[in-house]
Amino acid sequence: MIVIPAIDIRSGNCVRLSQGKIDAETVYSKDPVFIAKLWQAKGAKRLHIVDLDGAFGGAAKNTDILEKIRKEVTIPIEFGGGIRSMNSVDMVMDMGIDYIILGTIAIYNPDVLRAALEKYGTKVMVGIDASDNKVAIGGWKEVTTVDAIELAQKMKEMGLKEIIYTDIKKDGMLQGPNIESIRKMAKQSKLNIIASGGMSNLEDIKKIKALEKDGVSGAIIGRALYTDAINLEEAIKIGEN
Repeated sequence: MIVIPAIDIRSGNCVRLSQGKIDAETVYSKDPVFIAKLWQAKGAKRLHIVDLDGAFGGAAKNTDILEKIRKEVTIPIEFGGGIRSMNSVDMVMDMGIDYIILGTIAIYNPDVLRAALEKYGTKVMVGIDASDNKVAIGGWKEVTTVDAIELAQKMKEMGLKEIIYTDIKKDGMLQGPNIESIRKMAKQSKLNIIASGGMSNLEDIKKIKALEKDGVSGAIIGRALYTDAINLEEAIKIGEN
């Protein structure tokens, strides 16, 4: 199981939000490039980078920072936030980004997802962000009536292999992940699941690791790394053992 540090970028800073709320923002660094290099130095095998301005605004805004990070680190990068067209997908992939994360567009315009899958295959991921198992979109501003598991099953039918599944109510709260919800998503969707939201200590990483047999292939850690609640090197060891 791969353990992936998260770097959320807003207004050029590395930040964390609680439950995706802008008014619950903490700035952890004014230099996301330095943070990316730090996580790589500590043994990260991949980075999870989100352009929050893009997610909230509907178009990627921090691609200049993304480009700088790509030049400074050698490990794979998965990137999402405001990718709503094939032009945006191509632009990001042309930078040398390894995995593109589509979110809102998977609901509003599945044709873009189909085109991306046709062109980039397993480099395309979908972020399914849910509140009480209903999908949230537009930087989590809008909770839809779409069932998260049903959406995942549709994505699988389209040829998708892996999703990033986030429980919004857990995200940034340091209260532990929603294990049952993650297990259910993995078993019923039959997709590879990267779990996100609520990782608070090494025990949580062990619980996610135990879901590997159900199809959970990774865990994203955000706030807990920035508050030193989780040591990245120790978390990586748990994931790899």
